[in-house]
This record gives sequence, structure tokens and C-alpha cells, in this order.
Amino acid sequence: MTTGGGALKKKQRVGSNSRLSFITADLDSSFPDGTLAEGSHKPPCSLRRSSSHSLLPVVSSCAGGFNDAATADVILRLLIEQQYSHAEMSEASSDTSTPIDQSEIQIYLHSRVLCRSKYFTALLSDRWQQQNESSSGSPEITPKLYRFKLSVPANADSINHHLTVLQLLYSDDLLSSIDSVPTALDLLPIALELLFEDCIKACVKFLEAVPWSEDEEEKILNLIPFLSNEESKELLARVSPAKSESSEEMLHGLILSAIHNHPNMAFAKAFVAKLLRDFSSRESARKVLDKAFEKSLRVVKQSLEDDDERKHLLWLVERMIELKVADTAVKAWSEQASFTSDLQRAFRDDAWRNIVPSLPAVVLRCTSRLANAVATGHILAAKQVRMKLVRDWLPVLITCKDGVSLMGPNHKSLYLELEETFLRIISTLPLSDAQDLLQQCLSFSTRNVDDCPHLVAAFTTWFRRANRPPQPDFCE
Repeated sequence: MTTGGGALKKKQRVGSNSRLSFITADLDSSFPDGTLAEGSHKPPCSLRRSSSHSLLPVVSSCAGGFNDAATADVILRLLIEQQYSHAEMSEASSDTSTPIDQSEIQIYLHSRVLCRSKYFTALLSDRWQQQNESSSGSPEITPKLYRFKLSVPANADSINHHLTVLQLLYSDDLLSSIDSVPTALDLLPIALELLFEDCIKACVKFLEAVPWSEDEEEKILNLIPFLSNEESKELLARVSPAKSESSEEMLHGLILSAIHNHPNMAFAKAFVAKLLRDFSSRESARKVLDKAFEKSLRVVKQSLEDDDERKHLLWLVERMIELKVADTAVKAWSEQASFTSDLQRAFRDDAWRNIVPSLPAVVLRCTSRLANAVATGHILAAKQVRMKLVRDWLPVLITCKDGVSLMGPNHKSLYLELEETFLRIISTLPLSDAQDLLQQCLSFSTRNVDDCPHLVAAFTTWFRRANRPPQPDFCE
């Protein structure tokens, strides 16, 4: 089987015994005069076998039914292949005096029943029989007995599965014999080899209707190329996406459901976060999260009063950072000059502060998460992105910090974290850009200089670099 782009290459089902490699069958023209062995005309109580190995349970025969020697016109020999190593097979094939050890089981069947199998129909056809009689030199105008042989792998399970399929030729209710996925998978390859269409359809019908384990699914995928398009259509629909974007559509739908529709939102978000970690490629995660982030940011900007949407936006930012796909979010966050101006006006307005009391904390947390990802190198942002991120959001931080009542004293750690992060990003910028931004950071200072070591360190770094003699290669 070959796969490509989710498609399985189909193999044509024809009247040949070469479709499944582990079974071979051919017309046995080496039998002597066409008569039954002595005593074989009596209906047996069990399957006749030419070896003494006890491989099978006793199977009763019935008049005109499976294994009824009295009425049968077909003798089928199941040849049980012995397992040899490659060296043993080579030695046996070169030594013509050494017979290959094979056990066999002899079964009595009826040509009228075997015609349900296209394989046996071909063997029983007049054309095949005439060719065989011509090659044997002993034509029979009305042959009364057909003799065939079928090679079977040497294990009891394989033998029993072959016998089950042969017995099902005598049954009108095939589905009653298929009660599990393993049973269907055992019978289907043999039905395919014998071109027993009713059995094939019964196996496929059962498989389509029941759940599969992962191992069973792999076996079914291996058999699909031998099924017709109509037979395999429903099986493929379960395991093969109709379009390449199916996984992304599912993930995006789960994200929207978790943040908007699910009553147990926290549990749903945690589960979707796990799915994003475990089952999405980085590119798929990037696409679905970028799409959800863009929509959520747009809603937040249009309706600052929507507290739930702000929380969803923060959750999306955290997922993007966790999966290292926050590049687009960082760039978008750095391009919010108009939005940050609106936020500053809202935060200075007493009426707005009462309407959206949680808004400052949420937007600063989003800013802190994204800025920290940039400062740590978790997200590699371009120089212009880094500069605009600090330039546009630094005034928002200063406004929130100056109006302590906006967030209360409990958010001091968030202020400090974002101050340190902005100063680290400023240290990555050219001296001229850093100079402009550092001058705006004086509000980070405290009554006691020793209480703002991060600000002292930032200015120390800047002056050290500014006082360094210019490098010759960079002189104008």
C-alpha cells in the first residue's frame, strides 16, 4: 500500500490468486484417475485429514451441506505450508529427492455453492476445465468430480479462518458469524482472495459500524487498497480527511467553543490547551491561534466593557507563547498606537475606571507576557517591533502606575515585572532609540534610589556604552 496526500492507492480486484501474498491456490491436475480414495464415499464425522496432527475441532457434516462427501462434487485440499528458513528452502528446492513436508486437510464441497466465489467460478468454468483436460491428455466430457488445492499458512488460526470462510459459502446470514473486529479482519483477506463478494460486503459492513483500536485501524488501512472504491468509501471517510485543513478547522472550532460556548470554561480551556500541545503542528497552532487572537483583539478594542473577552485574549496570548507561535501577536501588539492612546484616556477618566475596573490589569498582563517573550528571546522580534512595543505601551504602564487606584497596591509586582522587561528590551536598541525611551522611564524611580536597582542598571549600561570611544570602522 502506498499513501500520498492522505490518499490510498487502490489495487484492482480481479480473478487472480496473486492479490494477497500469503495465500496461493491452483488447480490440482496431478491427481490420479478422478476416483475417491477407498472408504471416502462414506460421509465422514469429521474433516478428513491426511496427517495425524490434531489441528481442528470436529465439524459435523450434513446432507448436501459443508463437508458432505456423499453429495460433494468438489474435493478441496488445504495444504498446510511448513515454515522454513531461507537456507532450508534453498536446500530443499535443490534436492529433488527431499519432499517438502506438508500436512493437508481434505474438504468436500459443492460446485453450485462454490459459484458464490468468483475465484472458484473461474476454476469450475468450462474453459478452464477444457484447458486442464487438454494438458492432462484425459478429457472428460462430463466430469463428476473436481479436485483443487489451496495453500494455507501453517497455523491453526489461519486454517480455522479458511474453514470459516468456506462454511460461509453455505450460509445466507453471513453477518451472524461476524461478531467482532478481529473476526472481520481474519475473514476479510481470505474472502478477498477467493473473491467471495457477499462475505467481503458483510465484513466491510461490520467494520464500518463499530469502533476500532489503533492496531485494528492499521490493519484496515492495509486492506483498503484491495477493496473497491464503493466498499472502501465509508471506511476511508473515518480515517482520511476530506481536505487538508480538517485538523486546523477542528482546533479553531475547539478554541472558539472553549472560550465562548462551554459552560465549564476553565476545564474546557485546559483541555484545548492540551490538544494544542499534543496534536497540532507548530504551523497549524500558529494559524488557528493567530486567527483567534486577531478576532479577540478586535472585539476587545471595539468593546472595552467586555470583561470575558479580555480574559479570553490573555488566555490566547499565553497559549501562543507556550507553543512559541506568538510572533504575529507581538507584531500586532506593537502596532496599537491608537488603542494605547484610547486606553490612556479611559484610565484617566473616573467614569471609565468605574465601568472597566479590571481592564488595566488584563491589558498589562498581556503586554507583560508578550514583552517578556521578546526580552528572553522566546520570540525573536525585529528591532522596529521591539522599539514600537515599548514606545506605545510604556505610556500605558506609566498611566496605570501614576493612578494607583486603577489597579490597587496588590499589582505592584506586575508593575515591577513590566518595568524590568521594558528596560531589558530598551537595552537591545540602538543608543539613540534607547536614549529617547529611557528618559520616559524616570517614573520608575523611587524615593530611595536603592529601591529601583533595575532602573539604575539600565542607565549605567546606557552611559557605559555612550562613553565608549567610537569604533574606527563606524566613524563618519
